[in-house]
Amino acid sequence: MITLFIDHSTSCMSDEKLALSFREISEAIHRFRFPEVDFVIGIATGGIYPALMIAHQLSVDFGFLHIHFRDPGNKPLYREPRLLWNPLENLDRSKRILLVDEVSVSGKTLEKAREILKGYDLQTFVLKGMGDLVLFPEIRSCVIWPWKTSQP
Repeated sequence: MITLFIDHSTSCMSDEKLALSFREISEAIHRFRFPEVDFVIGIATGGIYPALMIAHQLSVDFGFLHIHFRDPGNKPLYREPRLLWNPLENLDRSKRILLVDEVSVSGKTLEKAREILKGYDLQTFVLKGMGDLVLFPEIRSCVIWPWKTSQP
């Protein structure tokens, strides 16, 4: 069941928040028609959970990039996103990659990841916002993700 919350904290740019459960996200992922990929990369930290779910469903390997750009209140901390850690430097260039994040608002984090992964066959996937593939294109409000322990 999808529940709508009104939240007056600073953790979201909008007062309306939509709560999604793991089950709702998992069911939507299972219904989604993914392209053929060899590897799923999650953008830490928010993209790790959906990327793991997708990699498990597709039976492919998983990795992550740690890119830092926004604070917990969704405000940019820097002019441009910063790579904090890339454990994928030796990833085989022949891999078809699905790059996953939970949300893309400005597209800057995904663009930074594309720059880091230049030369790979890459498609982006987000739960909401702007990406090559979007799981919930109809959702415009902020979302309470089930893996965010700091949210109510």
